[in-house]
Amino acid sequence: MKFSTSSTELLKHLQIAGGAITNNPVLPILEDFLFTIKDNHLKITASDLDTTIITTIDIMAEKDGSIAIPAKILTETLKALPEQPITFEVDESSYNVTLTSAFGTYKLSGENGADFPETPTSSNVDEIEIPTDILSHAIINTIFATSSDDLRPTMTGVYFLFEDNKATFVATDAHKLVKYSHNITNESVSASFIMPKKALNLLKSSLASSPDVRISFNKSNAFFTFGNFQMACRLIEGRYPDYNMVIPVDNPNIMTIRRLDFLNSLKRIAIYANKTTNQVLIKIDGENLNISSQDLDFSNEAEETIPCTYDGKQMQIAFNAKFLIEMLSILSSGDITLELSEPNRAGILRPADQDPSSDLLMLVMPVMINVQQA
Repeated sequence: MKFSTSSTELLKHLQIAGGAITNNPVLPILEDFLFTIKDNHLKITASDLDTTIITTIDIMAEKDGSIAIPAKILTETLKALPEQPITFEVDESSYNVTLTSAFGTYKLSGENGADFPETPTSSNVDEIEIPTDILSHAIINTIFATSSDDLRPTMTGVYFLFEDNKATFVATDAHKLVKYSHNITNESVSASFIMPKKALNLLKSSLASSPDVRISFNKSNAFFTFGNFQMACRLIEGRYPDYNMVIPVDNPNIMTIRRLDFLNSLKRIAIYANKTTNQVLIKIDGENLNISSQDLDFSNEAEETIPCTYDGKQMQIAFNAKFLIEMLSILSSGDITLELSEPNRAGILRPADQDPSSDLLMLVMPVMINVQQA
């Protein structure tokens, strides 16, 4: 079996697929890329059994076949080569691979492609197609809020919900919560599933190559297809928490402020906060927002006052500065609103000027529920 392709083009596809490979795979062959050649197309597959990525490129091949090639040595070789045509020649009896470039030849030991685990098949699935920018925006705005607690596996992923011509994406770790919704044309599908964080990170880095993404899913797996990219991933089993229960409905106290002013002030004040709680105290009165922190163990304290627009009663409430900084760093709008009800209830951050077809809500729990109103 012999085929030729561009070194740079091949490396680009290997780097995309290689995200699925783990350092300590459960099977040795999962340290390899599976190369499958058919009709002058090279299909590259990489997997950790939970997540499988497949990319396809055009090549010049003498005949069809398959071979599993060690991922690390192949990727490192291609990184060290400038752009040029390269040729692979496979000994189908020994599975040895010879790679030829303009500089010389490189030999490595492959494995029988037939031993590579089979990719999950998209049978008995529902399908939906959504614009790439909506899915990308959803991943960016939710994935940081997922939990790392393996004892609550459903919260380690992002909840996808499709119903009533709307796509909703939710992530929470019990301290913060993000809910992003966007109107879509979805008349026939009403379903939900929980996507693992790793798969979403891999998906996010590849989405820019296509205007739309086709999502197929059943009870066990989800499949994402766009351009020459395919990803199959095992879904997280379990029932997602009722996130609507923790979102305050009545929030009459609303502050509007420049996002970067708020963010930069928090970054400075957080330096002086207690390193265990990261607590900052926010006091809002009229057109002024006062942010302060202190660390009694080291006699550190800081305070700043910045302008804002506020409609509501005088309020003071404490938050974890780390969570607020995370949220404000993810948001991209010039102005944001902070909606409050009581000092012991969650605060809600939103972009001040949202697209009417979408809604982004970021909720953060207070860290000192016994703070009284000033």
